[in-house]
Formats: sequence, structure tokens, C-alpha cells
Amino acid sequence: MKKYLSLVLLVLTLCLTGCMSYKKVPYIQNSRDVDLSSAANLYDAKIMPKDYLTITVNLPKDPEATRMFNMSISGAATTNAVTGTTSISSSSTALQSYLVENDGTIDFPIIGRIPVAGKTRLELQDYIIEKIYPTYVIEKPIVLVTISSFKISVLGEVAAPGQYTVSNGKVNIFEAVALAKDLTVWGQRDNVKIIREFSTGEKKIVELNLNDANIINSPYYQLQQNDIVYVTPNKAKARNSGIGQETTLWMSSLGILMTLTNIVINVLRK
Repeated sequence: MKKYLSLVLLVLTLCLTGCMSYKKVPYIQNSRDVDLSSAANLYDAKIMPKDYLTITVNLPKDPEATRMFNMSISGAATTNAVTGTTSISSSSTALQSYLVENDGTIDFPIIGRIPVAGKTRLELQDYIIEKIYPTYVIEKPIVLVTISSFKISVLGEVAAPGQYTVSNGKVNIFEAVALAKDLTVWGQRDNVKIIREFSTGEKKIVELNLNDANIINSPYYQLQQNDIVYVTPNKAKARNSGIGQETTLWMSSLGILMTLTNIVINVLRK
């Protein structure tokens, strides 16, 4: 009787836990059959509305002109962790960030309002140089543009869901998975959704299969700023979620029943 009940408990546990086919586990399968020639070009992020840009203009021979083209904030704000008060230090300065408006423009010193959305960093750098030189200065400036708000969100069946900031402005779907400490055993590797908003305001949801090596040729392989990655739970997780606390109670009751059965068997043996 004891062995029979133990076997029943084991079978029920395996049924509730479920199992995953090995074919759905490894990433980038069929890699030998995929033509990657179309993925040869390096990716460079496009500037989007609501991005924050840091733009530095440097004219080594003309410090005064350099100051005119670089908006700065005098003083750095610090907050006292004990009192909660904020103070400004006048001894330090920081460059002002430019918020890209919904129409894709920013208001740049001296030049005025310029279009930036849809351009890469390098394209915007060249554009600003053309606007400044030689109209306003006789020395060709050095311009550096960085996107200071490149963020992605990873949700669902990953070990560490959350929002992540990418410092170099470039991240692909597997790097995003790595930032979130990989998928859990419950995550569907063949059903990872990307939620993307375009500069026009259009939103789109696409499904990616991380098992398929063809994903590298997908236009959604490289993520854009503010992309949301959602890993769908598999059926085993859904079944367990639906069972919830009732399953825990039922399993506990079965354990108590087994204990009582063992006591009765031991008593009858005596």
C-alpha cells in the first residue's frame, strides 16, 4: 500500500510539472542552413522622438565659439540621503540634454530648430557640421552625438525582468535575453514577442523564434530604443498557474493521507 501511494504521488508530480521537448530548448538551431549574407551590414540606431541627446561641439582654436554651441547646466544637484534636501554645487557643470520633440526636431544653439529623428548619430554629426561650418565659424568643428536614453524592457519568463539601459546604443535580442539572465524553463523560446513604437507613432507586435537561426536576418533582430521584449509562458506554466493554491492544498492533503496510511499499516502489523 505504501509503495502504491508513493508511486501515485510521483506520477501526479510529474504530470503537474510537465516536460519540455528538447527541440524547443536550444537557441539558433539549423544554423548551417541559413544564409547570413543579408545581415552583413553593421547596425546603427536611428534617433527617435522622446530620445535624449547629448551633443558636444568642439572648436579647439575658438573657445568662445565652443561655449556658444554647448548648452551647459551650472552646478550639479545632490540629495542628502538623511534629510532629503537637494543642493546645487556651483563648482561643476554638465552638458544640457536635448529632448527630441514629437515632430522629430530639437532646438540647437545658434542654428535653431533642426530635424534629427530618423538620423543616425553619425548622420546628425555631419548635419550639424554642415550647418555650423563655414556659416558661423572659420574652423571645422568636431561634433559628438550620443543617445543618452537608449532603454529596452524585458518582461515575462526571464530570470531578471526589468528595464535596461544600453550605453553603446546597440543591442540585439540575444543580448537583451542575456541582460535579463536568460529565459526560465517556463519560457517559450519559439514565441518571443517584440512590441515596437515607430517614429510615426505606429505600434507593432511581432513574434520571434529564438530556436530558428533565421532570426539573425530579421529586421527585429537588432532592438530599437524603448522596445519591449515579452517572453510568453509555456502551457506547463499556464496549467500550474491555473491550479494555484488548490493544488498545493490537495498535495498537502495527499501527504497527510499517506502519513495516516503508514500509521495504520504499522498499527495493524503489531
